[in-house]
Amino acid sequence: MIRFETEGRPSNIGFPVRRLLPGPGLRSVGPFIFLDHMGPARFQAGTTEGDVRPHPHIGLSTFTYLFEGAMQHRDSLGTAMRIEPGAVNLMTAGRGIVHSERFPADLRAQGETVQGIQMWLALPCSLEECAPSFEHTPRHALPCWVENGAHTRLLAGEAWGARSPVTTHLATFCAAVELEPGAQISLPVWPERAVYLLDGTVHLGAATAHGPRLLVPETTGEVRLVAHTFARLMLIGGEPPDGPRYLDWNFVSSRRDRLQAAREAWQAGHFAPIPGETESIPLPGTD
Repeated sequence: MIRFETEGRPSNIGFPVRRLLPGPGLRSVGPFIFLDHMGPARFQAGTTEGDVRPHPHIGLSTFTYLFEGAMQHRDSLGTAMRIEPGAVNLMTAGRGIVHSERFPADLRAQGETVQGIQMWLALPCSLEECAPSFEHTPRHALPCWVENGAHTRLLAGEAWGARSPVTTHLATFCAAVELEPGAQISLPVWPERAVYLLDGTVHLGAATAHGPRLLVPETTGEVRLVAHTFARLMLIGGEPPDGPRYLDWNFVSSRRDRLQAAREAWQAGHFAPIPGETESIPLPGTD
Protein backbone atom coordinates (compact mmCIF):
# COMPACT_ATOMS: atom_id res chain seq x y z
CA MET A 1 0.00 0.00 0.00
CA ILE A 2 3.06 2.32 0.12
CA ARG A 3 4.49 3.26 -3.29
CA PHE A 4 7.30 5.47 -1.99
CA GLU A 5 8.78 6.37 1.40
CA THR A 6 11.70 8.40 2.63
CA GLU A 7 13.15 9.62 5.93
CA GLY A 8 14.40 12.75 4.20
CA ARG A 9 17.79 14.38 4.64
CA PRO A 10 18.69 15.79 8.07
CA SER A 11 20.88 18.90 8.09
CA ASN A 12 21.65 21.90 10.27
CA ILE A 13 21.24 25.47 9.00
CA GLY A 14 21.59 27.09 12.43
CA PHE A 15 18.80 24.78 13.61
CA PRO A 16 17.99 21.18 12.65
CA VAL A 17 16.03 20.66 9.43
CA ARG A 18 14.75 17.48 7.80
CA ARG A 19 14.22 17.94 4.05
CA LEU A 20 11.50 15.70 2.62
CA LEU A 21 10.94 17.42 -0.74
CA PRO A 22 12.51 17.57 -3.24
CA GLY A 23 14.56 14.41 -2.96
CA PRO A 24 15.75 11.34 -4.85
CA GLY A 25 12.78 9.51 -6.27
CA LEU A 26 10.22 12.19 -5.40
CA ARG A 27 10.44 15.79 -6.59
CA SER A 28 6.94 16.99 -5.71
CA VAL A 29 3.46 16.04 -4.47
CA GLY A 30 0.67 17.91 -6.24
CA PRO A 31 1.62 21.61 -6.09
CA PHE A 32 4.05 21.02 -3.17
CA ILE A 33 7.62 21.26 -4.48
CA PHE A 34 9.49 21.70 -1.17
CA LEU A 35 8.91 20.44 2.37
CA ASP A 36 11.16 21.06 5.39
CA HIS A 37 10.51 19.92 8.95
CA MET A 38 12.16 22.60 11.13
CA GLY A 39 13.37 21.76 14.64
CA PRO A 40 12.67 20.98 17.36
CA ALA A 41 15.19 23.57 18.52
CA ARG A 42 15.90 26.05 21.32
CA PHE A 43 17.96 29.22 20.94
CA GLN A 44 20.16 31.09 23.40
CA ALA A 45 18.84 34.27 24.96
CA GLY A 46 20.51 37.46 23.77
CA THR A 47 21.69 35.96 20.47
CA THR A 48 20.47 35.83 16.86
CA GLU A 49 21.27 32.13 16.63
CA GLY A 50 19.04 30.43 14.06
CA ASP A 51 17.66 33.63 12.52
CA VAL A 52 17.24 33.46 8.74
CA ARG A 53 18.48 36.77 7.32
CA PRO A 54 16.77 38.52 4.38
CA HIS A 55 16.72 36.41 1.22
CA PRO A 56 14.73 36.48 -2.04
CA HIS A 57 12.09 34.27 -3.70
CA ILE A 58 10.35 34.21 -7.07
CA GLY A 59 7.67 32.04 -8.67
CA LEU A 60 6.28 30.28 -5.57
CA SER A 61 4.22 30.58 -2.40
CA THR A 62 5.88 29.81 0.94
CA PHE A 63 3.64 28.10 3.50
CA THR A 64 4.64 28.14 7.18
CA TYR A 65 2.94 26.21 9.99
CA LEU A 66 4.26 25.81 13.55
CA PHE A 67 3.67 23.09 16.14
CA GLU A 68 5.62 24.85 18.92
CA GLY A 69 7.18 28.25 19.59
CA ALA A 70 6.98 31.32 17.36
CA MET A 71 8.65 33.02 14.40
CA GLN A 72 8.73 36.64 13.28
CA HIS A 73 8.21 37.21 9.56
CA ARG A 74 9.21 40.46 7.83
CA ASP A 75 9.20 41.16 4.11
CA SER A 76 9.86 43.79 1.44
CA LEU A 77 6.14 44.66 1.30
CA GLY A 78 6.50 46.07 4.81
CA THR A 79 4.75 43.10 6.47
CA ALA A 80 5.72 42.27 10.06
CA MET A 81 3.85 39.24 11.39
CA ARG A 82 4.47 36.87 14.27
CA ILE A 83 3.28 33.34 13.63
CA GLU A 84 2.40 30.95 16.45
CA PRO A 85 1.17 27.34 16.51
CA GLY A 86 -2.01 26.58 14.59
CA ALA A 87 -1.86 29.62 12.26
CA VAL A 88 -0.72 29.74 8.62
CA ASN A 89 1.59 32.28 6.96
CA LEU A 90 1.32 32.26 3.16
CA MET A 91 3.71 34.46 1.19
CA THR A 92 3.32 34.56 -2.59
CA ALA A 93 6.58 35.67 -4.19
CA GLY A 94 5.39 36.09 -7.78
CA ARG A 95 7.88 38.30 -9.64
CA GLY A 96 9.98 38.76 -6.50
CA ILE A 97 9.95 39.33 -2.75
CA VAL A 98 12.50 39.41 0.08
CA HIS A 99 11.78 38.16 3.60
CA SER A 100 13.44 37.26 6.87
CA GLU A 101 12.43 34.73 9.53
CA ARG A 102 13.64 35.35 13.06
CA PHE A 103 13.06 33.81 16.48
CA PRO A 104 11.61 36.32 18.99
CA ALA A 105 13.58 37.46 22.03
CA ASP A 106 10.84 36.46 24.49
CA LEU A 107 10.87 32.91 23.13
CA ARG A 108 14.65 32.74 23.54
CA ALA A 109 14.51 34.14 27.08
CA GLN A 110 11.92 31.55 28.12
CA GLY A 111 13.82 28.66 26.51
CA GLU A 112 10.81 27.68 24.39
CA THR A 113 11.11 25.01 21.71
CA VAL A 114 10.42 25.89 18.08
CA GLN A 115 9.16 23.25 15.66
CA GLY A 116 7.24 23.53 12.43
CA ILE A 117 6.84 22.92 8.74
CA GLN A 118 7.76 25.12 5.82
CA MET A 119 6.62 24.21 2.31
CA TRP A 120 6.76 25.79 -1.11
CA LEU A 121 3.86 25.60 -3.54
CA ALA A 122 4.28 26.07 -7.27
CA LEU A 123 2.29 28.84 -8.92
CA PRO A 124 0.47 28.29 -12.23
CA CYS A 125 2.45 29.65 -15.19
CA SER A 126 -0.02 32.52 -15.53
CA LEU A 127 0.80 33.74 -11.99
CA GLU A 128 4.55 33.19 -11.81
CA GLU A 129 5.12 36.92 -12.41
CA CYS A 130 2.18 38.21 -10.32
CA ALA A 131 2.58 40.97 -7.75
CA PRO A 132 3.96 39.62 -4.45
CA SER A 133 1.59 39.32 -1.49
CA PHE A 134 1.37 38.08 2.10
CA GLU A 135 -1.53 36.47 3.95
CA HIS A 136 -1.81 35.45 7.61
CA THR A 137 -4.65 33.15 8.67
CA PRO A 138 -5.07 32.86 12.46
CA ARG A 139 -5.65 29.55 14.20
CA HIS A 140 -9.31 30.26 14.98
CA ALA A 141 -10.14 30.85 11.29
CA LEU A 142 -9.07 27.37 10.17
CA PRO A 143 -11.60 24.50 10.19
CA CYS A 144 -10.83 21.95 12.89
CA TRP A 145 -12.70 19.03 14.42
CA VAL A 146 -12.28 15.90 16.53
CA GLU A 147 -13.82 12.60 15.44
CA ASN A 148 -13.20 9.22 17.08
CA GLY A 149 -9.77 10.19 18.39
CA ALA A 150 -8.65 11.98 15.20
CA HIS A 151 -7.87 15.70 15.72
CA THR A 152 -7.87 17.42 12.32
CA ARG A 153 -7.06 20.98 11.29
CA LEU A 154 -7.58 21.80 7.61
CA LEU A 155 -4.82 24.23 6.65
CA ALA A 156 -5.43 24.70 2.93
CA GLY A 157 -7.79 23.60 0.21
CA GLU A 158 -10.79 21.29 0.48
CA ALA A 159 -11.21 17.88 2.13
CA TRP A 160 -13.77 15.92 4.19
CA GLY A 161 -16.49 18.40 3.20
CA ALA A 162 -14.65 21.42 4.67
CA ARG A 163 -12.80 24.32 3.06
CA SER A 164 -9.88 26.38 4.42
CA PRO A 165 -9.89 30.16 3.87
CA VAL A 166 -6.18 30.11 2.96
CA THR A 167 -5.62 31.21 -0.65
CA THR A 168 -4.58 28.49 -3.09
CA HIS A 169 -3.65 29.01 -6.74
CA LEU A 170 -3.70 25.34 -7.75
CA ALA A 171 -6.03 22.59 -6.51
CA THR A 172 -4.56 21.77 -3.10
CA PHE A 173 -5.17 20.17 0.24
CA CYS A 174 -3.10 20.31 3.42
CA ALA A 175 -4.05 19.19 6.92
CA ALA A 176 -2.40 18.77 10.33
CA VAL A 177 -3.67 15.67 12.13
CA GLU A 178 -3.09 14.12 15.54
CA LEU A 179 -4.28 10.55 16.10
CA GLU A 180 -4.82 8.93 19.45
CA PRO A 181 -3.86 5.21 19.62
CA GLY A 182 -6.40 3.24 17.60
CA ALA A 183 -7.84 6.29 15.85
CA GLN A 184 -8.11 6.29 12.07
CA ILE A 185 -8.63 8.68 9.18
CA SER A 186 -9.46 8.31 5.48
CA LEU A 187 -7.07 10.10 3.15
CA PRO A 188 -8.78 12.52 0.76
CA VAL A 189 -8.82 11.27 -2.83
CA TRP A 190 -6.57 13.46 -4.99
CA PRO A 191 -4.39 12.77 -8.06
CA GLU A 192 -1.27 13.13 -5.88
CA ARG A 193 -1.01 12.93 -2.09
CA ALA A 194 1.42 12.07 0.68
CA VAL A 195 1.54 11.57 4.43
CA TYR A 196 4.35 13.06 6.48
CA LEU A 197 4.46 11.07 9.70
CA LEU A 198 6.33 13.31 12.14
CA ASP A 199 6.27 10.80 14.97
CA GLY A 200 4.46 7.67 16.07
CA THR A 201 3.58 4.40 14.34
CA VAL A 202 0.72 3.97 11.86
CA HIS A 203 -0.77 1.35 9.59
CA LEU A 204 -1.40 2.52 6.03
CA GLY A 205 -3.46 -0.26 4.55
CA ALA A 206 -1.46 -3.45 5.16
CA ALA A 207 1.84 -1.58 5.65
CA THR A 208 3.30 -0.31 8.95
CA ALA A 209 5.41 2.87 9.18
CA HIS A 210 7.34 4.62 11.94
CA GLY A 211 8.05 8.36 11.97
CA PRO A 212 9.69 10.50 10.85
CA ARG A 213 8.88 9.42 7.31
CA LEU A 214 7.19 10.73 4.18
CA LEU A 215 4.83 8.15 2.68
CA VAL A 216 3.12 8.05 -0.72
CA PRO A 217 0.23 5.56 -0.95
CA GLU A 218 0.28 3.06 -3.79
CA THR A 219 -3.26 3.90 -4.86
CA THR A 220 -5.06 7.20 -5.48
CA GLY A 221 -8.33 5.64 -4.28
CA GLU A 222 -9.72 5.17 -0.78
CA VAL A 223 -7.04 4.57 1.86
CA ARG A 224 -7.47 4.40 5.63
CA LEU A 225 -4.67 5.27 8.01
CA VAL A 226 -4.81 3.77 11.54
CA ALA A 227 -2.65 4.88 14.49
CA HIS A 228 -0.87 2.14 16.42
CA THR A 229 0.52 4.72 18.86
CA PHE A 230 -0.15 8.44 19.26
CA ALA A 231 0.85 9.93 15.92
CA ARG A 232 1.27 13.38 14.37
CA LEU A 233 0.80 13.81 10.62
CA MET A 234 0.85 16.36 7.85
CA LEU A 235 -1.31 15.37 4.88
CA ILE A 236 -0.58 17.09 1.58
CA GLY A 237 -1.72 16.72 -2.00
CA GLY A 238 -3.57 18.12 -4.97
CA GLU A 239 -3.14 18.66 -8.69
CA PRO A 240 0.42 18.90 -10.07
CA PRO A 241 1.40 22.23 -11.68
CA ASP A 242 0.95 22.93 -15.38
CA GLY A 243 4.35 21.71 -16.51
CA PRO A 244 7.78 21.15 -14.92
CA ARG A 245 9.18 23.55 -12.33
CA TYR A 246 12.89 24.26 -11.94
CA LEU A 247 14.47 25.13 -8.58
CA ASP A 248 17.65 27.13 -8.09
CA TRP A 249 18.44 28.20 -4.51
CA ASN A 250 15.30 30.11 -3.39
CA PHE A 251 13.97 30.61 -6.90
CA VAL A 252 11.31 28.59 -8.76
CA SER A 253 10.20 28.97 -12.37
CA SER A 254 8.89 27.10 -15.38
CA ARG A 255 11.73 28.79 -17.34
CA ARG A 256 15.40 28.14 -16.68
CA ASP A 257 16.43 31.54 -18.03
CA ARG A 258 14.20 33.23 -15.41
CA LEU A 259 16.21 31.55 -12.65
CA GLN A 260 19.45 33.01 -13.98
CA ALA A 261 17.87 36.45 -14.27
CA ALA A 262 16.77 36.23 -10.62
CA ARG A 263 20.28 35.26 -9.51
CA GLU A 264 21.75 38.24 -11.33
CA ALA A 265 19.12 40.59 -9.91
CA TRP A 266 19.81 39.50 -6.31
CA GLN A 267 23.57 39.81 -6.77
CA ALA A 268 23.13 43.29 -8.27
CA GLY A 269 20.89 44.44 -5.42
CA HIS A 270 17.79 44.94 -7.58
CA PHE A 271 15.29 43.29 -5.22
CA ALA A 272 13.32 45.63 -2.95
CA PRO A 273 14.72 45.61 0.61
CA ILE A 274 12.90 44.85 3.85
CA PRO A 275 12.21 48.14 5.66
CA GLY A 276 14.51 48.48 8.67
CA GLU A 277 16.73 45.48 7.80
CA THR A 278 20.25 45.82 6.43
CA GLU A 279 21.51 42.21 6.45
CA SER A 280 21.14 39.74 3.58
CA ILE A 281 22.12 36.23 2.58
CA PRO A 282 24.55 36.31 -0.35
CA LEU A 283 23.96 34.35 -3.53
CA PRO A 284 25.52 30.89 -3.06
CA GLY A 285 29.04 30.76 -4.44
CA THR A 286 29.62 34.51 -4.17
CA ASP A 287 30.31 35.07 -0.45
